[in-house]
Amino acid sequence: MTHQLVLFLFVIFSLNSYASQLLQADYVLVKKSDRALFLFSNNQLIKSYRISLGKNPIGAKTQRGDKKTPEGLYNIDFKNRQSKYHLSLHITYPNKRDKERSLERNLNPGGSIYIHGLPNKEKNAGLLIGSDWTNGCIAVSNKEIRDIAKYVPDGTPIQITP
Repeated sequence: MTHQLVLFLFVIFSLNSYASQLLQADYVLVKKSDRALFLFSNNQLIKSYRISLGKNPIGAKTQRGDKKTPEGLYNIDFKNRQSKYHLSLHITYPNKRDKERSLERNLNPGGSIYIHGLPNKEKNAGLLIGSDWTNGCIAVSNKEIRDIAKYVPDGTPIQITP
């Protein structure tokens, strides 16, 4: 009986792992005001997460150092496993519109915007969950960033709304 239980659990684990590998997000939606990130596949919600934003979360990012999280349509173009955070997914901010808006005001739009986990060297990083603490990035727990990275392939569009 023990052998059968082990075999059954192995099959179930393998099927779940295989199913999650097949299911990929084709769209990411971030609702800043709700502090929520949603993963969609074929217009169906597959996962959602609570998020933290930049320390100055109201309004769109316009310049380097403003601590705002961008608003607009971007892509997730690569995963950075050598990040100073647990893991990070790069967002293609600034887009053309962001650059034009900043240039009109003679500002540097900034860059290096990611979805990421908690800081690698922060001993009390868990205290950051539930508060807005980033310099403009979107943060989740370490477990959640690993989960998001599993579902989100490079090139996935991400819409960040107010």
